[in-house]
Formats: sequence, C-alpha cells, structure tokens
Amino acid sequence: MNHPSQNAQQTPLWHRSLHSTWMLAAGVILAAALLTVAFLDAEYRSVSLVLLLAAASFLAVGAIKVSVTPRGVAVTSALLPFLRRRIPLHRIDRADARWTRPMEIGGWGYRWKPGLRAVSLREGDALWLTLDRGKQFVITIDDAGTAAELINSHAPAAREGRETR
Repeated sequence: MNHPSQNAQQTPLWHRSLHSTWMLAAGVILAAALLTVAFLDAEYRSVSLVLLLAAASFLAVGAIKVSVTPRGVAVTSALLPFLRRRIPLHRIDRADARWTRPMEIGGWGYRWKPGLRAVSLREGDALWLTLDRGKQFVITIDDAGTAAELINSHAPAAREGRETR
C-alpha cells in the first residue's frame, strides 16, 4: 500500500507526449521488411532477425512521454514503457528551455556524447537540464519553458536535501 505522501511525490506536475512520425514509420517498415526476408529466405534469416534491433530502436524512441513530479523528471518510451530514464530532482542544478536543432545534440533518437545525453525527436522547444556534476540532459518536447519553471521552483528544496546527506 502506498503512503499518502508517496502518492503526492509521484503525482505529475507537468506531463507531455511527443512522437516522430518518420521514426515510427521507419521502425514499422524496417521491421516488416526484415521479417519478410527472414520468413522467405532461410539464408538471411539470422541476419534479418539481428537487424530487427534497429527497427526496435526506432520504435522505442519514436514516441515518448515526459513527466515532471516533485521527485524529478522521467522520460519514458510510449511504446515500451519499461524503457525509462529518471532524473531525481536533487541531481538537477538548473533547468532551461531553448530552441534546439538535433545536430546540436548529436542527431535524432537517444543520443550520448561526453557530458551530454539527449532524447531528440525533432527540431524545436527543448528542456535542458544541467545536472549536479556539470553534465546535461536534453529532451525535445513542447512547452519546455513550463517544465523548466516547475523544476527550478522545486529544485532548491531538493538540493538542500542533497547537501545535508
């Protein structure tokens, strides 16, 4: 049974979803083509089945849900909800919103570069989180300014908790 304060901690303050039509379409078309090849040609079956991972990656990051709660930020795959990245509020030093191009952060999908992780589905409004060790996490999502304001208003209390540990 959940404690009432736990429910309050998990209630989203802000929630948005975003999908990339081209990424989802590419995942479906690639999966269909590879399954067809695997079914029709035994010689290429193992290669086709291994390449299905590429189709799955398009589908996994092609649609996302982003939530801000008093505990932090969560980015979840809309199609595979067990794929989730959570960032506790006490690890966030600052949140900003700004217009972002995918090539700025390494391209489309889930990206990683030294000091930066990102989930990028399109050019546009993005939530930039500066984390406690100077690293950044970026999510392209609509209404990122509201999310940044909420995070910045709740983060000082969470950082105080971090400093007293």
